[in-house]
Amino acid sequence: MPASIVASVVFLRIQDFARRPASEQARLRAQLEAVIAVTTAELDPAGRLVLEASDGAAVVLWRDPIGALRLTQRALTASAAGLPLSAGINHGALQVSGRKGAEAMTGDGIAVAASIAEFAPASQLLASRSFRNALAEAAPGREVSLVAAGAFKDAGLRDHETFTLDVKAVRRRELRYTAAAAVLVIACIGGGFAARITAESGKPFATAVMSKYPYVRALVQRVSF
Repeated sequence: MPASIVASVVFLRIQDFARRPASEQARLRAQLEAVIAVTTAELDPAGRLVLEASDGAAVVLWRDPIGALRLTQRALTASAAGLPLSAGINHGALQVSGRKGAEAMTGDGIAVAASIAEFAPASQLLASRSFRNALAEAAPGREVSLVAAGAFKDAGLRDHETFTLDVKAVRRRELRYTAAAAVLVIACIGGGFAARITAESGKPFATAVMSKYPYVRALVQRVSF
């Protein structure tokens, strides 16, 4: 009986693979195998599985959406070396069958990742909503690096909401938090009553300051999400 699991799937697709000459296909597939070997080297072998596909490969990672995103980013840098890759990332259900060491996997987790990869531009990734949610659960706040990239229908007329990587989004969030902290520090220095405010109100300092000085709350809201 096949076992059912939930995992992150990175589908690395060689663009226009079927239309290329056999000799070029062999070269590109060898390059992809080398890229996967390098990018998965830091991952626990017991926590990943590489599956060959007709136009690329799928890398399945158990309980590691952070590793899946990092692997994808590193793999896509190979495009600069002439390997025309695009990537789709999903987090979903898989059916595992076969004996240990020779497992076969099927299921929605792989199918959605493959569908998304078909729509990803060269050297870019698209991630599903379920993967973004899994990333948020594994590393709260990390999901802001995945921004909306639109929706599309696959060959089966199934809708997919997608997200793409925006590394600047993380930096913008850090700047907002820094600005919010600076606002509170300025309020503390300007009033000079941090301890007294906390003692009088019985509330945590940040909450007490925003309660006593409404303009501070307004500033914090402007720099927060």
